[in-house]
Amino acid sequence: MLDGCGRNIDYLRVSLTDRCNLRCVYCMPVEGIEKKAHEDVLRFEEVIKVVKACASLGIRKVRYTGGEPLILKGVDELIHQTSLIPSINDISITTNGILLYDMADDLKKAGLNRVNISLDTLKGDKFRIITRGGNINKVISAIGKCLSIGLNPIKINVVLMRGFNDMEVDDFINLTKNLPLHIRFIELMPIGEAVKIYKQCAMSSDEIIESHKGMIPVKSELSSTAIEYRLKNSKGTVGFISPISCKFCGHCNRIRLTSMGTIKPCLHSENEINIKKLIGNEDRLKAVLKDAILAKPSEHHLETDSESKSRKMMYQIGG
Repeated sequence: MLDGCGRNIDYLRVSLTDRCNLRCVYCMPVEGIEKKAHEDVLRFEEVIKVVKACASLGIRKVRYTGGEPLILKGVDELIHQTSLIPSINDISITTNGILLYDMADDLKKAGLNRVNISLDTLKGDKFRIITRGGNINKVISAIGKCLSIGLNPIKINVVLMRGFNDMEVDDFINLTKNLPLHIRFIELMPIGEAVKIYKQCAMSSDEIIESHKGMIPVKSELSSTAIEYRLKNSKGTVGFISPISCKFCGHCNRIRLTSMGTIKPCLHSENEINIKKLIGNEDRLKAVLKDAILAKPSEHHLETDSESKSRKMMYQIGG
């Protein structure tokens, strides 16, 4: 379905929970979050009804995110039910990878096509610091497992932070020489907890691109959020997601469903449409979803709108 700006909206991102088993410093408060009442959070059967309604309007790709989606019991069955929707041709998840090794086989069998893994450092001690206690070995093992069973492409999401992991950029890039990994450097965004470190740690993708002239540009899909490169004769690619320095709003193709049952036409907009009470009414649900797509903003103003920078946490709306 086309939105009001003529963009083809075919991608739904679903935040299944705002809870997580890590406490990354730019995302989650150290004390964690207040647990939501069970009845306030969408049940999986409600999620499927929304996905089906979205599919009828042209959604073809679904990504399940969090928080951390793999902490939820039955997420493999949710993926299986999603795979049964005929027009959905791509199902993926974004995960921190801590639980992925043990679940990868079941997830692929259920119908999962690909996976994004968040990994901001390759050093175990720094991983414990940034995640406030995480074990990097579990993530590394999960990446190996996904490679071995063909959950491809595997994208590694690296949030760029000056003074923390900027000295590891070459290490990440070099991973693509011999492994079919898609490393994606993401500019730190001034949202939620990240506001506290933004001025100190923010850096642009251009800094890396300018200092790595040997990378070869790769033609990617118009709707892709990443500008992609590769090293000569490498098996993987290096991508840059630059929502601050180089907005990609003009070809954004997605809407988002939060775990509380609201539709966000734009990640960085405060505008949300509560559809939870409409899920039992298919015709009304489709009508509201259609209106939400048509009303999708032409662009975000994250780079200038200081008032909205701390209203929403990333774990509440999904990555």
